[in-house]
Amino acid sequence: MSLFYIEYRRWNTDYLKGKYLYRCLVNTLGTEKDIRKKQQLFIMKDMVINTNLSCTSIIISSGSSAEGLDLPDSDRDVMYVIKHVDVIRDVRNIKHPVQRTTLLMETDNDHPGFTRLRLVAGGDGETRFITLKHFESSKNGLYLSVNEFVNNLKRPLAYLQLSSHGPCLSDKGQNLDTVHCFHSRYLPFNAMAWASRYRQQWPPNFAIDKIIEYGCLLVPIGPRTMPDCNVQWRVSFSVAEKQLVYSFNYTQLLCYGLLKLTLKHIINKHKRVEGLLCSYFLKTVLFWVSEEEDIDTFQFPKLFYCFTKCIKKLIVWVNQCFCPNYFIPEHNMFQGKICSDNNIILIQVLETLDIDGLIRNVYSHYNEKYLLLDTIKDSSFIMLDFSFYRICDLAPITDMSSCIETLLLTNILINSKSSIFINDVCKYFYADMSQNAAQLLPTPNIPTERYNKHKRYHRHLQDGTYTDAVSGWLLYASFYYVTGQFNVVLILIDYVLSRCSSDMIILGSGNHTEGQINNYRNHVHSTMSLNDKMRIATIRPVVYLKNSSLIPGELQLEVKEQDITLPSNFMSHCLRFLCYHHLNDIFNRENSLRDLYSTVKDMNYTMPCLLSYSRTILGVCYEISGDKDAAYQCYDDALNCDGFICLSAIRRKSMLFSSS
Repeated sequence: MSLFYIEYRRWNTDYLKGKYLYRCLVNTLGTEKDIRKKQQLFIMKDMVINTNLSCTSIIISSGSSAEGLDLPDSDRDVMYVIKHVDVIRDVRNIKHPVQRTTLLMETDNDHPGFTRLRLVAGGDGETRFITLKHFESSKNGLYLSVNEFVNNLKRPLAYLQLSSHGPCLSDKGQNLDTVHCFHSRYLPFNAMAWASRYRQQWPPNFAIDKIIEYGCLLVPIGPRTMPDCNVQWRVSFSVAEKQLVYSFNYTQLLCYGLLKLTLKHIINKHKRVEGLLCSYFLKTVLFWVSEEEDIDTFQFPKLFYCFTKCIKKLIVWVNQCFCPNYFIPEHNMFQGKICSDNNIILIQVLETLDIDGLIRNVYSHYNEKYLLLDTIKDSSFIMLDFSFYRICDLAPITDMSSCIETLLLTNILINSKSSIFINDVCKYFYADMSQNAAQLLPTPNIPTERYNKHKRYHRHLQDGTYTDAVSGWLLYASFYYVTGQFNVVLILIDYVLSRCSSDMIILGSGNHTEGQINNYRNHVHSTMSLNDKMRIATIRPVVYLKNSSLIPGELQLEVKEQDITLPSNFMSHCLRFLCYHHLNDIFNRENSLRDLYSTVKDMNYTMPCLLSYSRTILGVCYEISGDKDAAYQCYDDALNCDGFICLSAIRRKSMLFSSS
């Protein structure tokens, strides 16, 4: 066998392996069009949410999902940028007269990447997030305390049972990380050199200009090596990094995805190095390699080569125990995490990475015969749909002016977007806001201008039925309930329950069974609009806003202090129970109560985060039926749930106890 033939066979095998890896990544991450649509999806969502004029924060989606890489088990990250506070880097930037609270960044040369926030001016603008009691006094002035700031956030949200996770507050299941922060329109002094340093063709000038124009964020956490420091805030370039990822070409995006998959499926499988690296370190190394390499290097045939360049640079950093922040290279992001005690074993793991190991460990179904197959699936629209279903929920808007503004903006977006998928996303947001608007109208049974009022109700309620198969119809049933048309309610409830199947996709949930996904595939096809697919194959919980005009009178206490979210099948049985109670149909009322109890029992496994609300309302129904012992037990159980706690359960329990 000739040497030429051996070399050719090795080259051909490597080429096929590279091609196979590429196709597997496309299956996992989506086509370039899919990734760009996911990025656009989050841009649209943030734009719609931030029309809420009454909100005290600007909401920014961040993390892998917002970057377009919606990998399985990805966390959802949301940043709340507090309004009415200015952060400057020079006192000469102060404009008089001061109308807002103003903080000065004081960067620390010993801890690059962190800053203190000194109060330099108190403004007229109101903010509940910081008051004088949240500052620590020193000889140089008042400095904003990280601990006081975070504790002030957690205090009114105790019913959510949030836990601290770095600078973030995480829900019980750690599926959603939120971080409250401040925005500075200025980059810190030690990051200014980033804009003008020597680089190849990446990042493009438009991305650099946007980053300089936006500035940075300040998040509440200090250096790892200073656990007792309470006045150090980390400089965050989260918005800038999202712009950089948006400017990636497709090969860069695939390389980023491959790095993340490698971390999850290979590196973190080694118990001795698990948790030493994080995806942020891998993104940073890709930024540096992209800047140092010719952009033509990032092309499909060189995908594995680009990946290898990143790993080699990472090995050098681990060996030196120094990971330079992309914007502030003096900031060592390994500090307090990777050191001479653990870097050698990590280097050994990194040095074992090769294309065969990637294919074998990341894609366990690998077999030699697959090298010759076209593995790209024909159902990328399914993956795109599910990316949206995981994040489609909007923050409720509880004032009518903001709701109308959102409807107007969404309608403009519907008429201006060329992508059919994004157009359908905007239609969903319009339907979602219509459900809000219907609940913000005056109570429908007040006789004043009843005809015009009901006409407005019907318009918003009809538009609200386009979110999914059932939630809009449940709100319609609630409308007929509060207007006393109980027989109409029962007809609508029969329809809703006929659509509530365990095979339906639950919107806002990231946990879908293979059976649900297959059922979805069998009922939809690529030529259908997203909205038609959602009305056929998805359901979502029904949300009653704080002081909703559509909540049954018996449950008004539940929305006095908070919005409540209830499973659609549960609320259906609740409305059915209440209707039979008013119709004096005791037999069907008791049957409905049993169905309601069974639904709550099943929720232990399906939707535990909504259990406290549902147990409270089950208790109300028991109380109405005369079973006070069962009602008391329900209220007690509601207060001991994981996840969200229904605030009214405390008062219900107290009222029931005092009346006994």
